Amino acid sequence: MLGKIKFGVFLPFYAFQSKPAEYYAQLRNVVQECERLGYDSVWLDDHLMYKDATILECWTALSALASVTSRIRLGSMVTCTAHHNPALLAKAAATLDQISNGRLEFGVGAGVQEAEHQAYGFGFSKPKERIMQLEESLEVIRRLWSYPKANYQGKYYTLKEAVCEPKPKQKPRPPIIVGGRGEKYTLKVAAKYADRFDWGFLPSIEDYRHKLTVLQRYCEVIGRDFRQIEKSCWPAGQILIASDNAELEEKIVKYKPPNTSLEDFKQYTLVGTVDECLKGFQAYVDLGVTYFMLYFADLPSVDGLRLFKEKGACILG
Repeated sequence: MLGKIKFGVFLPFYAFQSKPAEYYAQLRNVVQECERLGYDSVWLDDHLMYKDATILECWTALSALASVTSRIRLGSMVTCTAHHNPALLAKAAATLDQISNGRLEFGVGAGVQEAEHQAYGFGFSKPKERIMQLEESLEVIRRLWSYPKANYQGKYYTLKEAVCEPKPKQKPRPPIIVGGRGEKYTLKVAAKYADRFDWGFLPSIEDYRHKLTVLQRYCEVIGRDFRQIEKSCWPAGQILIASDNAELEEKIVKYKPPNTSLEDFKQYTLVGTVDECLKGFQAYVDLGVTYFMLYFADLPSVDGLRLFKEKGACILG
């Protein structure tokens, strides 16, 4: 695991259920601690609403975080292209990459929350159409990032001598992360456009191997080198770690939902000491994974973040 392994920290809105004025302060403090500890990146989910939860708009929040950090990379996990005109999104992303001095991780997907789409008036088409929109969006974005004047005529989007200046700071562009695990459509888009994929948490390593096989097959069909796509992994839906078993028992009592059995809790939560949790990473490293996404169950506390760094220092580097 030494050297090339990177760790991103996922910071979803539901980890920060507080008053709006306190939400950003909590988020900022956690992000700055992630930077101080040496994590590679932090990631915000890009949602507009979920029931009546307090949610900060992703791109505005990332821009604010860029101004209070200097090294850590900033990602969207993931931006729904149905919520954004792709030309405007390309401009916003290029701007963020410039003002952050080249720290953007550009995560995009087709969207899955029907209530959110309908409430904001976007409509909610069938998966195939949403993914076709995703594919066109990525083509529009790459052209705007690449050409002095971009032209494109698709089913959903059009460019006519469009200028996007300044271009992103990163060359040839910020890394594109395609989110979604659908094998019929989404992985085809990932094969064509992704610099890294993100499938979210899969329940078994057998599922992960299968997805790799499907993605590799799509790459072969279009003549792309499968090795060009960085492999990422969520080792669990969330991680709950402690220094020893006694502390771990206390944390389980605190963070396990009361109506959930311990067995069910462990289906989506990696529970253990740091050493025990890291053992579960090795099988994915053996498959070529170099990017691990971590969601610490005790957020907005930074105890889990710190413990992972302190005990896993040789891995985090």
